[in-house]
Amino acid sequence: MKNILIGGAWPYANGSLHIGHIAGLLPGDVLARYHRAIGDHVYYVSGSDCHGTPVAIRAKKENRTPREVSDFYHEEFTECFKKLGFSYDVYTKTSSEEHKAFVREFHRKLYQSPYVYEKEAPQAYCESCHTFLADRFVTGKCPKCGNDTRGDQCDACGIILEPENLTEPVCAICKKPVSFKNSKHLYIAVTKLEKELRALVDNHPEWRKNAVAFTKKYLNEGLRDRALTRDLEWGIDVPKAGYENKTIYIWAENVLGYLSASKEAARSRGADFNEIWSSGAKHYYVHGKDNISFHTIILPSLLLANEGNWHLPDQIVSSEYLTIEGKKISTSQNYAIWVKDLLEKYEADSIRYFFLSNGPEKKDADFSWREYVHSHNGELLGTYGNFVNRSLAFIAKYCDGIVPSGTPAPDISKKTDQLFVSVGKQIESGAFKDAINEIFDFARSANRFFDAEKPWITRNTDKNACDNTLYQCVLMIANLAVLLWPFLPFSSEKVCKWLGIKHNWAKQSVPAGYHLPQTEILFQRIDKKVIEIETEKLKLL
Repeated sequence: MKNILIGGAWPYANGSLHIGHIAGLLPGDVLARYHRAIGDHVYYVSGSDCHGTPVAIRAKKENRTPREVSDFYHEEFTECFKKLGFSYDVYTKTSSEEHKAFVREFHRKLYQSPYVYEKEAPQAYCESCHTFLADRFVTGKCPKCGNDTRGDQCDACGIILEPENLTEPVCAICKKPVSFKNSKHLYIAVTKLEKELRALVDNHPEWRKNAVAFTKKYLNEGLRDRALTRDLEWGIDVPKAGYENKTIYIWAENVLGYLSASKEAARSRGADFNEIWSSGAKHYYVHGKDNISFHTIILPSLLLANEGNWHLPDQIVSSEYLTIEGKKISTSQNYAIWVKDLLEKYEADSIRYFFLSNGPEKKDADFSWREYVHSHNGELLGTYGNFVNRSLAFIAKYCDGIVPSGTPAPDISKKTDQLFVSVGKQIESGAFKDAINEIFDFARSANRFFDAEKPWITRNTDKNACDNTLYQCVLMIANLAVLLWPFLPFSSEKVCKWLGIKHNWAKQSVPAGYHLPQTEILFQRIDKKVIEIETEKLKLL
């Protein structure tokens, strides 16, 4: 048994979750459920990113405090993740006292290292909004390629930027020109850690291709030192004399949430926090590709500079982008499908299945209502749900709900053994789409088996053959439920209860003579009219 840390990216608490967030974060829950099923000690943690400019600006617009805004969205996030079946051990927020206390202590030690220094530098200030701006909230023209860009990085050419280097810099909120004021801040010398950071990526070829490519690009183009502090009111106080009117820069504290949250998880179960961050543990980080540098450059830099012998990332699970009906998601223009709205109408396992089997795992992916309805009706319901329902309904009707006797078929038994091994390896390597597709291939073969054996005929002509067919089907259903447990927890939980089995990651059996309780249809069909209705709604956004 290993200590497994799974860190899901922390969504900004300044607006509702959209389906792009879910597409990138769902793999974390699959990992957590799988590692628990094989017996590992799992610490699956995340939280709401509550500090910084985005929250402060929204609070000003709505005449609320930043805490009121961030707490509101934190509660909304928590409810959405719960309904989607995210099995976090700790889902917290960066404004919690536990996180703030941990970050201040971490930074106190960090400031004593040779990697932290003071420097005066220009900082963007918006006279209209009356606030200093984080780099990403300054926009303008890229000095290298001339495209529109944010002040931290150009998405068009990938260059790392400083806001003062932009041509025609403006505030991303009010679109007014920004000025620059010199201010003294603490910096971390990321440039001094190039050797260690390069070794980290070189020693982990199993990272997602985009993570390897982006990280090497940052390294090859030249790292830059990063400010640890900022002239903002809404944030964590800087634990250093002379910095009383400044806060810790959001990027230098939100990634430390993986540490503070795992410490909280360890404390709640009486475990040793240091063991989670020892060399014997395994760490996964799950996020979208726009967060790669935070997990392969910034988090490792903070851990290395702190000199606490912290465990560095093992596996980077970074998704690509998700579009909707061919268009880029835009929260500012309200072109998005909000998770809270989706959950009001559609089953959680249906949502999970679509994004795990059709999501942006290896390349950009598109969400369309046509594909979503087809995924649900044609695959989730038509393949898996159909096999479960037809088999168990047959037993209920013709066998009085009692599992008949039979002998495990060698070929099916061998394939089941292989599935637990291959699916497990695929999950651990981050190949979630391949894993769930292989399970559904097995479900399709199970349907073919049912059709080929024709129990509706053999129940009158060859009872032993009929009984054996149904026995094989029950075994396949039991093993499908366990194999799908990390992916589709709600339907798997139902099936496991019906068959009296647990979801441990091992081949399952159900004894002949077991009396099935009353079952129900596993998934409800989605009316195809939804395609036209929902697509039309998007056109109106």
